[in-house]
Amino acid sequence: MKLLIFDLDGTLIDSKLDLVHSVNATLAMMGMAPLSEEVVASYVGNGAPVLMRRALGPDASDVDVHRALEYFLSYYREHMLDNTRLYPGVHDALDRLHQAGSRLAVLTNKPVRFSKAIVDGLGLGGHFFQVYGGNSFAQKKPDPIGIETLLVESGVARELTIMVGDSVVDIQTARNANVKACGVTYGFQPDTFEQTPPDIVVDNMQALADYVLSDG
Repeated sequence: MKLLIFDLDGTLIDSKLDLVHSVNATLAMMGMAPLSEEVVASYVGNGAPVLMRRALGPDASDVDVHRALEYFLSYYREHMLDNTRLYPGVHDALDRLHQAGSRLAVLTNKPVRFSKAIVDGLGLGGHFFQVYGGNSFAQKKPDPIGIETLLVESGVARELTIMVGDSVVDIQTARNANVKACGVTYGFQPDTFEQTPPDIVVDNMQALADYVLSDG
């Protein structure tokens, strides 16, 4: 594998607590009860608008969702690095891959300005040649447009490319782009892999680096 495309939340970073706090701050503003960490984590992966619609419930109006989304984005912007950290082994694994000449990129459904700020804030900015977010293209994952764009930008062949993520959204994105898929077991939604199994599954990012650097 020469091009590795990473999801962000639940894959490279443990952002659960900051997302939970931001969602529950938004719900409090809307006069609603808080949600548990597990419930909020199960709502993550399809972008902030979907997260807000799920958090507010099926009876929420479009006006309520829009109001909640604006508040959520404002709150999260101020608090997105309060508790967010890299998962164990991520920094060392990315160092190994980067030094070996692998092309590394981030493709997430999180807004791109937040994604870049987090990547830079956690000291990973120099590892990735590109960071794309949920508003970088007209469609979000699992649409393959992000992977297709990264294939063109990197010049790497499709068969030498792998998408790495913690949920079925990432695996479906890889399938839609006809590239290899790697699932991580420690993220937010590894149970969703039952719907669309990855080609490989790893328990930590060092295992992925071992796999790539040993030519699989």
